[in-house]
Amino acid sequence: MLYWRWRVTSGSSEKPGPHADSPQGRSAQQTFEHISSTANDTVKLLKSLERKKARSESGLFLAEGARLAEEALLNGWSPAYALAGVHALERPQTVDLLARMKKAGARVLTASEKVLVSVSRKDNPQTVITAFKQRVSNLSSFPPDETRRWVALYEVRDPGNLGTVVRTADAAGVDGVILIGQTCDPFSVEAVRASMGSLFAMPIASASFEDFNAWRKTVGARMVAASMRGALAHDKADYGQRSIVLMGNEQSGLPLEVEAHCDELVRIPMKGKADSLNLASAASVMIYEVWRGQSYAGART
Repeated sequence: MLYWRWRVTSGSSEKPGPHADSPQGRSAQQTFEHISSTANDTVKLLKSLERKKARSESGLFLAEGARLAEEALLNGWSPAYALAGVHALERPQTVDLLARMKKAGARVLTASEKVLVSVSRKDNPQTVITAFKQRVSNLSSFPPDETRRWVALYEVRDPGNLGTVVRTADAAGVDGVILIGQTCDPFSVEAVRASMGSLFAMPIASASFEDFNAWRKTVGARMVAASMRGALAHDKADYGQRSIVLMGNEQSGLPLEVEAHCDELVRIPMKGKADSLNLASAASVMIYEVWRGQSYAGART
């Protein structure tokens, strides 16, 4: 294993590397390993997280950028690794972030540009790349009382769509996103990137349609689906006080047998030549319509 130690102290630093201090001017030493070889076992592990099999076996996933790492820590996610470019240690806020990652249990390492490029598979990688432990909620953990809004995605295949829906759900104050059936992985690099950090703020559950439908009946949620076979415009539907917006697969929508369980099927009006919307766009229209019906309760002013 090729690495050396980078020791950051208050007021001095040992070579190699630039001087770096935390904003709080810690007197305690912060010691990080440094990796310069792409053949390092930890680098190989982090690179493997691009593949779903590796994410499933390890229970980890990648998050690119200091902002995502901050969001994850803020929401109580458990870090496993933090990889930072050596020049990032010139920024006090990055040193502070790495110190907090280490305190939270992460193995913190600095890396050469070559290593960062190798892990991110991008020519201009983020200066901080982290690996967090996956976290999936159980449907039973979703509060069944009061006014609640959920979004359910049936066999969504595109990770960009999934991440964008999670981001929209977070922005609109949705109580959770439910993945039904064989969906794409919410912890893929593409989905995490598209969520822009909302993955860490939004409870996500996964279930079969049968288990999901049984749960939603138990909590008394009204299920409204967007469908080309919808009889009402989306703004005319009765979403109820506890509602679930159900969206179908990008290519085939919802199966007839699934639609048969819905309380209402609605359509999004079209005027131009386009006959449909991208899944993420359609979900955004539906999500905000439900919230509009509640007078945008809780919106920031």
